[in-house]
Amino acid sequence: MTFHLVRHASAGHRSVAEDGDDLARPLDERGRAQAEALVKFFTDVPLRAIWSSMATRCVQTVTPLATDRHLVVEERHELTEGARSVLLLEMLRKETLLDGDVVMCSHGDLIPEVLNRLLREGMSVIGSRGCEKGSVWSLETRGRDIVSGTYTAAP
Repeated sequence: MTFHLVRHASAGHRSVAEDGDDLARPLDERGRAQAEALVKFFTDVPLRAIWSSMATRCVQTVTPLATDRHLVVEERHELTEGARSVLLLEMLRKETLLDGDVVMCSHGDLIPEVLNRLLREGMSVIGSRGCEKGSVWSLETRGRDIVSGTYTAAP
């Protein structure tokens, strides 16, 4: 199985958050287009679940995909900005033996932390690296281990 770790699409700057609540900051026009592009990117991928950070911009990033697949976006604290990478990795390892891929939407602080932990554990990276908004890291598993990661810049 594969975990697809998506960095939320473009949502403007933190300073535009309504009432200072950054969790409520929505996608901007560019971000909405990036979210729609994910539907095509995942066309041939057998998904069993779509998870998201609690942040509006993350939920909005994966909602078009969830709608297309008739899946519900499950909000997970482990994917929310400021979460501990070790907790996210524990959550992932509990899911590795199930069939079907999982798309997860998270943030620019957590994704690099998770990737760095996986690299220290021996994960190999195929191709380039990055973490731009709207990008996808596809993490391949073998048993309970995440063995390789492939980066795709915003589709």
